[in-house]
Amino acid sequence: MTRIAFAGDRQSAVKCLTILLEADARPEALLVSGPDRATHDHVLREMSGLPPDRVLVGRQLREPDGRELLRSLDLDYIIGVHFPYIVPDEVLAIPRIGVLNLHPALLPYNRGWHTPSWAILDGTPIGATLHFMDSGLDTGDIVAQIELDVRPEDTAHTLYGRLVELEVELFRQAWPLLASGSPPRLPQSAGEGSSHSRADLASDSIRRLDLDEMTPVSEVLRTIRALTTNNEGEAAYFEVDGRRYRVQISITPDDGA
Repeated sequence: MTRIAFAGDRQSAVKCLTILLEADARPEALLVSGPDRATHDHVLREMSGLPPDRVLVGRQLREPDGRELLRSLDLDYIIGVHFPYIVPDEVLAIPRIGVLNLHPALLPYNRGWHTPSWAILDGTPIGATLHFMDSGLDTGDIVAQIELDVRPEDTAHTLYGRLVELEVELFRQAWPLLASGSPPRLPQSAGEGSSHSRADLASDSIRRLDLDEMTPVSEVLRTIRALTTNNEGEAAYFEVDGRRYRVQISITPDDGA
């Protein structure tokens, strides 16, 4: 029996935990986001059926008691699905096989944040990747990944929705590899790919549209698509008479054309 701890948040974590439970792989411990960041803590707790002393909240995984709990469980894996905290090296070393992360990108491209936005802006490949975690940011060995085509009508918001669905399907396909105890480990090529921090997308050099600049329509559309997320504050903008106007877009294929 594979012994795991599950760390997650958001609906995709709920779906991945469902996959584990259907495979009779009930976690030995649960790591959840906590009240400041949580969206699905309560559901994950109920699904796991674990007592409170087997649930670590937020940064408790960094505390001595949290690490001791994880060490005591003889874990094969810690599996992370949109868990919003950095896992310290001391915890990475605890599971026998390793700590895994499900990432909405086709690594080594788009490590870090806002992966659909950067895939549209940079024209880089996109997809979902299950990988081992190491001390770097999304730099660990790859277990499995699936590529996803970016459609002309995709915004960052619609593309992210498709990526989340793809992540769950990838996890479903990859679980037998993990359960075997000897999953593939494909090292990422050093120096290849791309990486972005959370703050990178907030740059005015990306978000500001200059109404007087001669710019190809394709470039303007690409920028607006990439900055159309579920957060209006991340949108592209232009200014008139000192007032800022935010721009988001919806694109619909014309099936009759």
